[in-house]
Amino acid sequence: MPMNLLSTTPDTSDTAHTPMTIAALRARYLDGSLTPAQLVERIAAHTSGDDPHRIWIRALTRDEMMRYADALAGRDPATLPLYGIPFAIKDNIDLAGVPTTAACPDYAYQPETSAPVVERLIAAGAIPIGKTNLDQFATGLSGQRSPHGACRNALDPEYASGGSSSGSAVSVAMGLAAFSLGTDTAGSGRVPAAFHGLVGLKPTKGVLSTLGVVPACRSLDCVSIFAHTADDAQRVFESAHGVAEDDPYAREWQGDEVSAQVALKGLRLGVPRASQLEFYGDASYAQAFDAALAALRAAGAQLVEIDFEPFLATARLLYEGPFVAERLAAIRPFHEANPDALHPVTRAIIGGAARWSAADAFAAQDTLAALRMQAERVWPDLDAIVTPTSPTTSTVAELEADPIGVNARFGYYTNFVNLLDLSALAVPAGTCESGPHAGKPFGITFVARAHEDAKLLDIARAWLGEAASNTKAASATPATVRVAVVGAHLGGEPLNAQLTSRDAKLVAATTTSKNYRLYALPKAASQGIEKPGLVRVAQGGHAIEVEVWEMPVEHYGSFVALIPSPLGIGTLELADGAFVQGFLCESLALEGAEDISALGGWRAYRRAAMQAA
Repeated sequence: MPMNLLSTTPDTSDTAHTPMTIAALRARYLDGSLTPAQLVERIAAHTSGDDPHRIWIRALTRDEMMRYADALAGRDPATLPLYGIPFAIKDNIDLAGVPTTAACPDYAYQPETSAPVVERLIAAGAIPIGKTNLDQFATGLSGQRSPHGACRNALDPEYASGGSSSGSAVSVAMGLAAFSLGTDTAGSGRVPAAFHGLVGLKPTKGVLSTLGVVPACRSLDCVSIFAHTADDAQRVFESAHGVAEDDPYAREWQGDEVSAQVALKGLRLGVPRASQLEFYGDASYAQAFDAALAALRAAGAQLVEIDFEPFLATARLLYEGPFVAERLAAIRPFHEANPDALHPVTRAIIGGAARWSAADAFAAQDTLAALRMQAERVWPDLDAIVTPTSPTTSTVAELEADPIGVNARFGYYTNFVNLLDLSALAVPAGTCESGPHAGKPFGITFVARAHEDAKLLDIARAWLGEAASNTKAASATPATVRVAVVGAHLGGEPLNAQLTSRDAKLVAATTTSKNYRLYALPKAASQGIEKPGLVRVAQGGHAIEVEVWEMPVEHYGSFVALIPSPLGIGTLELADGAFVQGFLCESLALEGAEDISALGGWRAYRRAAMQAA
């Protein structure tokens, strides 16, 4: 029976829907309507079964999670900032007693202690729920480079999840974790956030300790934070930062613990010159960025055109020059002894770094110093810079056809940040309204100088509030996703409340293309509620009645989490040729099912069954 992760009782209608945010959980803990142990039971029920999105390299067991919940017994929820808050950990960050693999099984080791950043979060009351999938050795922005299988995008499995912190983003987007830890060297904590409508904080280098983190580029690595809101990201940041003993790259954070409130009105935001913007022909993303800029102007922000070339030239240094050799240095003994243990694309990137000499590296350092000086000249006139988080997105098929080229595009606006010692915050900016990626989430990133993390979080709060209130004026609508339903979720059917309780609205009643067949599933596969199974076929198909519902992206993950096997979400083709997310059924479940395709839909089948009775 479907169950809300934050509900203490089974609820087929899911009318008690609560978002998986820190604020919502704290409210439940404080009023006594939820306990950490109850939440752990519900999370375990979802993480112990199938993992179709390939989120986990190692999900914690119910008993492992319960030990953290039990440690909170007798504690006052008000005294711990993260009391009972479930979080996921990228599997290049140590959690005591659980193997760290960096998505390379032959590299695995079992740490006796947790990374200091994880220890701080647990001490604040947070509950780890598992180690997440990633691009191997945190090398990539795609989410595709893992021997455990490519991590699937929570909103559309046929699209890139983003990487390298792919599983960390998906765990939050799916409503399994309230926040998660990733790492970010070249954009790995920001690109996956953009592809899932999340907040992704890339803090100032060194203020979240990277001790206990498998290095990608040790001098550039940051621990990043994924969350649904800027408030949640700030609460995690405040609990996590601090200098760890024996961390050679640690820095005391020099920002304000409680930042001054920021309004968008009067804010000076740098924007690259039009000739320096790049979308690789993606009209969807170009139009979405124009809409975001229009929303900022409508809110009173002052947009200042800047010369972005020093930032772009810095970005090119990261992978087109000897800085990539630091990735080889991080795992050189393992790489030399076990080259075949690496994913082929990862091996090509890291192994290729051997061609650079020490002289090349020093020359690149000189170039970086000059570029840093040029980039610094823009800051006296700005509060922050705003760019798209990624210039485009792509399907999994496009990534598989060109894994390095497409991946490189994702980093156009992210690769420079750590080299220039800047802080950055990726935030949702609605959805693409038209073009090749219509309906997909779009994100922007605010960039500021080191130790201005709190200012960025305040800008994000102002942006998210202003974007919601200026929807009509600026066309920056809150991120939504459309899903086609075919059976028990249709209007008037038993599970429709799972949509309406998540603020979903009916936008179309139509049919699929003539490429599908519909089956009435046996009772055993329906799990107590009569349901159909829709499958795509190569020939002999029918147009099947569907309803298309639109819901906020922030609720989509918890909705998908309710869907039991053999049903799942895939991409459906509608009668007009458009593609949306929708219910599909595993073909193995059709044994003993009744083919009802000729009736044209579930309602017609139900009417025929009633008449026959």
